[in-house]
Amino acid sequence: MHETPEVAPTRASGRWVNAFRTPGGIVGLTLMALVAVLAIVGATGIGPDPSAQDVRESLQGPNGSHWFGTDQFGRDIFARVCSGLANSMRIALVSVTAAALGGVLLGILAGYFQGVVDRVVGVITNVLFAFPSLLLALALAATLRRSWLTVAIAIAVVYLPIFARVARGPVLTLRNAEYVLAATAIGRSRLSTLFAHVLPNILGILVVQVTLSLSWAILTEAALSFLGFGTPPPAASLGGMVYAAQTLTSVAPWMLYAPGAALILAVVGLNLLGDGLRAALDPRGGGR
Repeated sequence: MHETPEVAPTRASGRWVNAFRTPGGIVGLTLMALVAVLAIVGATGIGPDPSAQDVRESLQGPNGSHWFGTDQFGRDIFARVCSGLANSMRIALVSVTAAALGGVLLGILAGYFQGVVDRVVGVITNVLFAFPSLLLALALAATLRRSWLTVAIAIAVVYLPIFARVARGPVLTLRNAEYVLAATAIGRSRLSTLFAHVLPNILGILVVQVTLSLSWAILTEAALSFLGFGTPPPAASLGGMVYAAQTLTSVAPWMLYAPGAALILAVVGLNLLGDGLRAALDPRGGGR
């Protein structure tokens, strides 16, 4: 009974290292490092002001002064892409963190205690799953006051049931494991057993789910901004930039290429990173 805690951390740490040795993990980590640098540039305000307008500089192609060109208002597209990435990553991180904390708590409680708790959580998750994710996020964002926090809340509600189900399945199996039963037999409380013995054993699956959910959260935020329910102007958003570029692609295609490439970079990077983590931490591919 005392050997398992000593062996498991070594095996788990080896899997974490292997996650960044796979081709997908390496490429994903590299892409996300680039995204992080661009987002930091946007968040810290280094370089041109993304909201500064100069009609004399409008619709200029990429050049030495404006690396990605300018839009119809003369705003620097590179600065706006960096700012948009910073906003997208902030919303994705806040929404997925909230969804993970709430969903994992519900899933663990449902899987461990079962009975009435499981049925109540099941009703909540089934109701949320009954709505298409984008439509649910759109309805919530349209109902609440428009802000980046509203968008984060809407996305968090959409992804909460996913984390609840991802956590519940393994807990149903782990609740009858020998070390869990032994901890309960020696007088440990159920709550203590949950967080000391059950949660660490599903951490790998949850980390994989977080990376995949982050990519979908970025796409959801971009879709909401494209439809006019995302981050309000003058703040830059990648989806809003794509929307603004759609009528100007014939005269200023760079307005579409830059935010589109930034979205692809972030989403592909997170998905490759998630695939690398899934291969290393969950060899059976069970992490959704």
